[in-house]
Amino acid sequence: MKSIAVLPQGSVSHEALLHLFDSEQVKVVHHKLISDVFLSTVKGETDYSVIPIENTIEGSVSLHIDWLVNEVNLPMQAEWIYPSIQNLIGNPGEFKDANGQRDYSGIVKILSHPVATAQCGHYIREHASWAELESAGSTSEAVEIVKNNPGRGWAAIGTALGAATHGLEIIDRQITDHDNNFTRFVLVGPGKIELSRKSSGDKTSVLVTLPEDFPGALHQVLAAFAWRRLNLSRIESRPTKKKLGTYYFYIDVLEPMESVLLPAAIEEIKALGCQVRILGSYPTYTYEEEKAEVQ
Repeated sequence: MKSIAVLPQGSVSHEALLHLFDSEQVKVVHHKLISDVFLSTVKGETDYSVIPIENTIEGSVSLHIDWLVNEVNLPMQAEWIYPSIQNLIGNPGEFKDANGQRDYSGIVKILSHPVATAQCGHYIREHASWAELESAGSTSEAVEIVKNNPGRGWAAIGTALGAATHGLEIIDRQITDHDNNFTRFVLVGPGKIELSRKSSGDKTSVLVTLPEDFPGALHQVLAAFAWRRLNLSRIESRPTKKKLGTYYFYIDVLEPMESVLLPAAIEEIKALGCQVRILGSYPTYTYEEEKAEVQ
């Protein structure tokens, strides 16, 4: 049985993990901080880590990508998409009027992870604009804090699994501002993993650092993919953290490394004087709504 590190019980990451794997197939190990999730696999305490790296609304999770690039050497072994369904959560009965109807007037503070709070900005402004907003390390941590502080007018933004885990009440369901709020997760670890479900395709993530004083270098890099008709699903620049004004390019190619064309493109890019690092070549899995246990 493989062990997998993930953020706390009841987080979106935890829900996403349970969507990709049957709970009987893996040993789930929870950590409070994303750094501890990474390090547990680096130290060999777990076989894999679940890392959210991109969201429909908020874009890239830069901190997590920087960890993958600068702090650890853990290849990506799988990628999947999962909906970030957030709910307003409170202690049972705390936000109801005398008739048992939902009553927002008693909300004093709303706690959640900053990304989740941002995803629900319109909802908060409409229903509880006066409430103090406080950040937590994860949505599940926010739910736990609310659980431990009943009667104070504190509510949390979190998952249905988080509410069920801590025995709290969902005040309002699916409060994100956009219905298409999905998060991209990657499974990272030293070894390949076999999954029972059918993948939707293959992807290779490549890190390219351009040579200095090479006019048109990025154009040459993209041309190496273009003339071979290799489809890029993402390209993003990030600072190298070594020298001001220097950047690397994070590129997702919709092709496995086992193909003929991609290795040839990479060799051409290296010939330009670029540094190339393969972050992983892995299967991708689309969201299958009928299998998701979200409420």
